[in-house]
Amino acid sequence: MNIKKSYQQLFLISAVVFGLQQVLLAQKPVKPAPLYPLWYQKGQLLYTPDSLGNRIPDFSYCGYKASEQSIPDVAVKVVVPVAKGDATLRIQSALDYVATLPVDANGFRGAVLLQKGTYEVLGQLRITASGVVLRGSGMDAKGTTIIGAGTGRLALIKIVGQNKLDKEFNGYKIIDPYVPVNALQFHVDSSIINRQVGTKICIRRPSTKNWIAALATDIFGGGISALGWKPGDRDIIFDRTITKIEGNTITIDVPLTTAIDSTYGGGMVYGYSWAGRINNCGIENLRCISTYDKNNLKDEDHRWNAINVENAEDAWVRQINFENFAGSAVSVLETSKRVTVQDCKSVHPVSEIGGQRRYTFLTNGQQTLFQRCYAEEGYHDFATGYCTPGPNAFVQCESHLPYSFSGGIDSWSSGILFDVVNVDGNALRFGNRGQDANGAGWAAANSLFWNCTAARIDCYKPPTAQNWSFGSWAQFSGDGYWTASNDAVTPRSLYYAQLAQRLNKNVDAQAQILFIPTEASSSPSVEVAAQLTKIAAKPRMQMQEWIDLSYQRNSITIVAADAKTIDQIGIKKITAPVLASAMQIKNGWLVRGDEILAGARNIVPWWNGGVQGNDLITAKPHITRFVPGRTGNGLTDDLGEVTDNMKAKHIVAMEHNYGLWYDLRRDDHERIRRMDGEVWPPFYELPFARSGKELAWDGLSKYDLTKYNLFYWSRLKQFADLADQKGLVLVHQNYFQHNIIEAGAHYVDFPWRTANNINNTGFPEPPPFAGDKRIFLGEQFYDISNPVRRELHKKIIRQCLNNFKDNNGVIQFIGEEFTGPLHFVKFWLDAVKDWEKETGKRPTIGLCVTKDVQDSIMSNPAYASVVDLIDIRYWHYQADGSVYAPLGGQNLAPRQHARLLKPKKTSFEQVYRAVKEYREKYPNKAVSYSGDSYPEFGIAAFMAGGSLAVLNDQIDPAILKAAVGMKPVASSNKNEYVLSDGKKSIVYNAETRKFEMW
Repeated sequence: MNIKKSYQQLFLISAVVFGLQQVLLAQKPVKPAPLYPLWYQKGQLLYTPDSLGNRIPDFSYCGYKASEQSIPDVAVKVVVPVAKGDATLRIQSALDYVATLPVDANGFRGAVLLQKGTYEVLGQLRITASGVVLRGSGMDAKGTTIIGAGTGRLALIKIVGQNKLDKEFNGYKIIDPYVPVNALQFHVDSSIINRQVGTKICIRRPSTKNWIAALATDIFGGGISALGWKPGDRDIIFDRTITKIEGNTITIDVPLTTAIDSTYGGGMVYGYSWAGRINNCGIENLRCISTYDKNNLKDEDHRWNAINVENAEDAWVRQINFENFAGSAVSVLETSKRVTVQDCKSVHPVSEIGGQRRYTFLTNGQQTLFQRCYAEEGYHDFATGYCTPGPNAFVQCESHLPYSFSGGIDSWSSGILFDVVNVDGNALRFGNRGQDANGAGWAAANSLFWNCTAARIDCYKPPTAQNWSFGSWAQFSGDGYWTASNDAVTPRSLYYAQLAQRLNKNVDAQAQILFIPTEASSSPSVEVAAQLTKIAAKPRMQMQEWIDLSYQRNSITIVAADAKTIDQIGIKKITAPVLASAMQIKNGWLVRGDEILAGARNIVPWWNGGVQGNDLITAKPHITRFVPGRTGNGLTDDLGEVTDNMKAKHIVAMEHNYGLWYDLRRDDHERIRRMDGEVWPPFYELPFARSGKELAWDGLSKYDLTKYNLFYWSRLKQFADLADQKGLVLVHQNYFQHNIIEAGAHYVDFPWRTANNINNTGFPEPPPFAGDKRIFLGEQFYDISNPVRRELHKKIIRQCLNNFKDNNGVIQFIGEEFTGPLHFVKFWLDAVKDWEKETGKRPTIGLCVTKDVQDSIMSNPAYASVVDLIDIRYWHYQADGSVYAPLGGQNLAPRQHARLLKPKKTSFEQVYRAVKEYREKYPNKAVSYSGDSYPEFGIAAFMAGGSLAVLNDQIDPAILKAAVGMKPVASSNKNEYVLSDGKKSIVYNAETRKFEMW
């Protein structure tokens, strides 16, 4: 009874205390529960928009068919049996055959099946039509292996349509003051009732000056704006489809991932058509391996990318193992969307450690889904590139011991999801890269980490946008939104929770989440402890193992049924190219066939440029410029297109010299050693191979001057071959003097510099920069008394000759900007003469030097006999008749001479005089004029007997043919200039500017 009474008293006391607490609480303001931007309740994802209506995007629209359909198992239409030798033509013939078949009701033509075994591919495989699939018979060593053989840098396989987008010139202005992130609807400035549902549109969100200022990306430091963002350079282009039209209201199929704000220029909508973009294509169920130099684990003369996806939508890459590639296992370019890459592994990449290498799974496109992908020893293993509009998603991916971070790696990728991604030994980053990557600045916006782990996670909030992190395990940095750090959140995968909610169906079959036991109690029961102890006896299944088992979850048929083999169908025949007439010298003219070679010239840029936006629009063509994984003007030029354009524009010659430096970072003209190999493209490749040993000043390995860059020389050879087919000329400069005279920065990364090679070239270290700025190493470079340098010079001269030994349209010059000494020109010509004796070949040798050196060489029959063409370039007669002729060997560059001597402009008469003097003195040599204002005075050079003259493309071809047998002769009329063979004449009247033939 006493105990009972005591409990009653205690209960009464407790009740009184509780009541008093409630009274006190009622007197204080109650704090509202925090509003999370996203939470999960009763099986539903719930979102809280911010004050402007922005909310976490729905990322679930990524992948093949926006993840609304599973990847199909397409019927096999042709089989390619294993055979010895290069299989490129056999496989390509099969792909091209399937491309001719009709499209079925589901949009497919059929699959090409490769059997179990190994296929060696020396070329490139291309899927160029919709509805075509390339399929192997297994992704392990017992299945199908495609070996990318040879030393070329071509992507091994491409899904590639035509980049011919026809966009409306006039668009519709978006009139909403603000269209928030994740919006599916907006208004335009006029009714678009004439448009139809299903219309493809581009939504352009401009990069205005005030937006750039708000982001503080106009200047990254030093008060210098060279790397800062410029208006128009970071426009975001969303590729969308209209799903509904009501008056001037548009509804689109996929939400926006960057807000459209009238404060920063609003937005525009343009309709477009893209007949060349292909769809319903796939590559699956095989292994891709690149060969490489086993003696150099940094070798780069092999395949860079395994698979590129360009000008394509609704495509996939699945169940593929990748080995040894230098660049990307899969690269989705900006012209592609709705691509799935799943169940893929990349191991043992082979390359330098630095920029543009080992970007293993990379997208510059939209609605790309990378899921269940694994990479080892990469760089940026899971990455989005320049201004990718999103959404893009990486789901269940793992990076093992990469050399750099995964995340947004270039300017303003918006709408990136990293969902259950683990980076083992490096970072995940959404942040501001500042001047890195050529001024990348803010690299990620409106992007989210979900249940991710990494050594470090950076999540920063960009102005005008947000980034989020939910349930991340790492060290942390950034002022973005964080919740449940060092904890897990439910659901396991945000992507598949969003997809299930959007489609209102179970998507577990698509998700294929790798199960991880969730019991984590610090005080488990005896039974649970026993169970967990048993589980702990063996390692937990890893992502790479989960990928290896994908064939069990996603079976791909390798049954050929009644499909024919490509041998039964027939392999395409290769037609040998038709060659133009050989280039030769006739009657002192440079000719092909019966026509004098004349026309404009391209001169390759020496440095600078960019790989985006306006830089590409204004870029000049180049032969040895390289941008990994990207082809086109300003990138890795398509040499077929370059030479076709030259023909169309009446450009007869390309003058080529190696680049001033490889790494675009050196554009700052600094002389410092770089702290890493984070090199910037475009890369102006240099003649020599990297050794794979030690580090040069650009952060990549040192050069070996006894070995040669196979990409560089093969590109020059390819151009020379095309020139011989199309009647063009390659002017090949053996050297480039700009590296050794003038600005010290020109020399810092130069391969011949002692610090940059393994060959003991013996130039002074540290370099003797005059005033800590200028370099004067011409005398040492041209000094052939040093036995090491002498042999290296001989080797490179011979390489210049060997590379073109089977071409006839190449003119060899000693070097661009050459004002060097006489003795080095003699050394060069001696090396040429020795090579001619050994090989029995006769290259076309041009003498392009200062006038004193030129005259000295031509006065010596032993050296003059080696010369075929005299080029007037570093001197000219001025309009008053006096000569401007700096001397050679004075260790001054052409423009330094000009600053001292202040030359005056030449004239029509004086150009005619200069060319004619040499034509008359050396009647069996061709003469070209490349001096002061040479394009302006092309007719003067031509009428004096000069070859490669810049003539109007409207000139009658009959004149160029008739002139072959003629020489310049004197005229009694001071306004007339005459070519004649004694019977017929060509007369040019300088007053009327007309040609006549008599």
